[in-house]
Amino acid sequence: MNVVVIDGQSGRLGQLFIERVKAAKLPCHLTAIGTNALATSAMLKAGADTAATGENPVVVACRTADIIVGPIGILAADSLMGEITSTMSVAIGRSPARKLLLPVNHCSNIVVGTQTLSLSKLMDEAVDLLQSLI
Repeated sequence: MNVVVIDGQSGRLGQLFIERVKAAKLPCHLTAIGTNALATSAMLKAGADTAATGENPVVVACRTADIIVGPIGILAADSLMGEITSTMSVAIGRSPARKLLLPVNHCSNIVVGTQTLSLSKLMDEAVDLLQSLI
């Protein structure tokens, strides 16, 4: 199972997710794709199996992903303070992979009907959901 984790800015969301998946010992390969070097570095330190940075790695990774994980903003061009390009959001949206999107309500994207949870609680739910998908 190839799980692609896409994150930007500081990479904290991706870092926490990868740490929790590794701690849960889920049987999957974690590919970290950062929209910047800082995000990629944080996810590598968390234990990602492979990693890359930038627009083209997002496009390439989405072709073979079974599951894509990231903040909901990865579906919207210009989100994450402009780090998500339209090419990235189209590649993610068109990917046949299941998308496990975390409803982080900032950067002008507000998801109606969701609870405001701490990042820690979101990670607990995301890892539980990933385990059910695997």
